[in-house]
Amino acid sequence: MSENLLEVESDIPEEEAPPARAERPEGVPEKFWDTELGELRVEALLKSYRELERKLSARFAPPGDDAPEEERQRFRRAIGVPDTAEEYQVEPRHELIGADPEVNAALHRAGFTPSQVQLVYDLAAERLLPIVAEAASQFEAERQRDRLRSEFGGEDRYRRTAKQIATWARATLPEEMVAALSTTADGVIALHRMMEKGEPSLARQAEAPEGMDEASLRRMMRDPRYWRSREPDFVKRVTEGFRRLTGG
Repeated sequence: MSENLLEVESDIPEEEAPPARAERPEGVPEKFWDTELGELRVEALLKSYRELERKLSARFAPPGDDAPEEERQRFRRAIGVPDTAEEYQVEPRHELIGADPEVNAALHRAGFTPSQVQLVYDLAAERLLPIVAEAASQFEAERQRDRLRSEFGGEDRYRRTAKQIATWARATLPEEMVAALSTTADGVIALHRMMEKGEPSLARQAEAPEGMDEASLRRMMRDPRYWRSREPDFVKRVTEGFRRLTGG
């Protein structure tokens, strides 16, 4: 059988059909879609985004000092600043830190929102009040010391007398009573008078020779009448007390 010479393989490639163009996705505006290429217009999309970003930045940026008053008021309302300082509603955190009209007026001029104003008062109660209280306490303590310096005749005599009172009081009185009286000038003066007069009755009971133990005698030895003025009767009671304890 003869071969058909017309049946030959062609080395010329057939023309490929052009690919189908993509359809514009739903939600993509027509101005951002290239119909010819079937793809997004990236440059147009970026340009639009930059313009939107610029407008948003300009909208929320505070107006300059030279901006019209109407524009400045519009911006203040947009961020929550009330029209007047009287509209601030402050919840006091402490009875000593309440709303102050002059402070509120200054905060309003500065453009503070209600939450920022409340924060100012909260911080004052939390941070400032303890500092003020400590300063007031130190001032009052120094005022009380000045009175004691005057009462006892100067700084040196006050220091010596205070040490004597402290020694006597710790040995004679309950700790709670000493702590209470030693915080005021009147209390310290009262302690000094009790010490000078040999009061109170609690100390007198401890001076009785009968039934006296060693701890009571040592408390008597810390009394100024024993170690400072050396009152004969008082020293004798201490001596007699030790003699009874030792059987001497």
